Amino acid sequence: MRCKTTPFGTFNKYSGELGGAFADLGTFLPLVLALIALNQFSPQGIFTGFGLFALFTAFYYRRPMPVQPMKVITALVIAQGLTPGMLQASGIMMGIILLVLAYSGAITWMAKQLSPAISIGIQLAIGLQLIGMGGQMIGHSPLIGLLALSALLLSRYLPLPYLAMPLVLTLGMLWQFNSDVAPSFALSAGSNWELGWPALDEWGAAAGLLVLPQLALTLTNAVIATSAMANEKFPEDHKKFNDRFSPKRFATSAGWANLFLAPIGAAAMCHGAGGLAVQHHFGARTWLTPTIFGAACLFIAAFWGQGIASLLSLIPLAVLGSLLAIAGMQLAWSKRFIDGKPFCIVVILSTAAICLLVNTAAGLAVGVILEMGRRQWRIIADLTR
Repeated sequence: MRCKTTPFGTFNKYSGELGGAFADLGTFLPLVLALIALNQFSPQGIFTGFGLFALFTAFYYRRPMPVQPMKVITALVIAQGLTPGMLQASGIMMGIILLVLAYSGAITWMAKQLSPAISIGIQLAIGLQLIGMGGQMIGHSPLIGLLALSALLLSRYLPLPYLAMPLVLTLGMLWQFNSDVAPSFALSAGSNWELGWPALDEWGAAAGLLVLPQLALTLTNAVIATSAMANEKFPEDHKKFNDRFSPKRFATSAGWANLFLAPIGAAAMCHGAGGLAVQHHFGARTWLTPTIFGAACLFIAAFWGQGIASLLSLIPLAVLGSLLAIAGMQLAWSKRFIDGKPFCIVVILSTAAICLLVNTAAGLAVGVILEMGRRQWRIIADLTR
C-alpha cells in the first residue's frame, strides 16, 4: 500500500529546494560582489548571465546542478584589476574550448583515464581549499561565523533541517543591520549595463593570464568530478538516462553558456562538484532549485538599485564563510577513506597533496602516473605467473 505524503513531509521537501537554491552562496556571492564592488563591473550583466544559465540548467538536467563563477579567472580579475573585456574574452575562449573537447570526444576519453581515486583526490584538495577559504571569511566576525557554522552542522538533527540555511542567512543579515560593524561589501546602485567586445590585445592577455590557469580546474572539478558526483547523488537517473550526467554534457552546457552569455557581460561560469555537494546536503533534489536561484538572479538584474544593493551588503562575510566551509566538508569527504584499498588511499592522498602544494594540473598528472604504474605492475605480475 502506498504511503500518503504528509503536509509536514511536503513542506520539508520544498524547504529543501529553497535552502538548496541558496546553499552555494559561500562560493557565489564573495566573487560576484567583489567584481561589482571592487572592479565596478555591471551587476545587470553578471546576474543576468547566472540567471539564464541556471534556468537552462534546470531544463537541461532536471536536477539541482549548480552554476558558479570560474574561481581562478574571477579571482585573478579581482586581484589584478583586469578589464571587463578580458573577463569577456576568457569566458568566450573557455566556452569554445569546452565545446571542442565535448564534441570531439576528447572529454569522454579524458574522463575514462581518471580512476575514481584520482577524482576523489582532486575533490579532497578542493574541499580542503574551500574549508580554508571559509575559515578566513569566518575570521572577519568569528563569533557570528562559528555560531552560523554550528547551527548548519547541527541542523541535520532538527525536524526541518533544510530551513536552517535560509534562517541562518536571515539572522545574519538582521545582525549586520543592527550592529556597528561595517558591511563586508560596499555596493552602489549607480551602474550602467554596457555591452562591448574585447579589444584585440585583451584576447591574448586573457588566454595567458586567465584561461590556461583555469582550464585544468574546470576540466577536473566542473566537468569530470561534477559528473561523478551527480551519478552518485542521483543513481536512479544514471540507470534510466545513462548519459544525463556524462562529462560531455557538463562540458557542453558550460561551453554554450559562456559562448552566448559572456558577450552580454556575464562572468565566466561553470558547474562545480562543491556546489552540488552543498546543495544536495541542504535538500536540493529537483529542477526547482536552479529555477529558484535563476529567477532570483534575474530579479536582481532587472530591479538593481540602491534597495537591492543595500540588502546584499547586509550579508555578513562570516556567514558566507560558514556556507563555504560546509561545502568544503561535503566535497572533501568520501566513503573510500573507510572502505578503500591501501593503494587507492595512496593515490587519493598523493593526488590531493600535489594539488595543494603545486596545482590541480600537477596533482592530476601524479594521480595518472600512479594509476599507470599500478596497471603496468599488474601486467608484469600476470606475465610472470
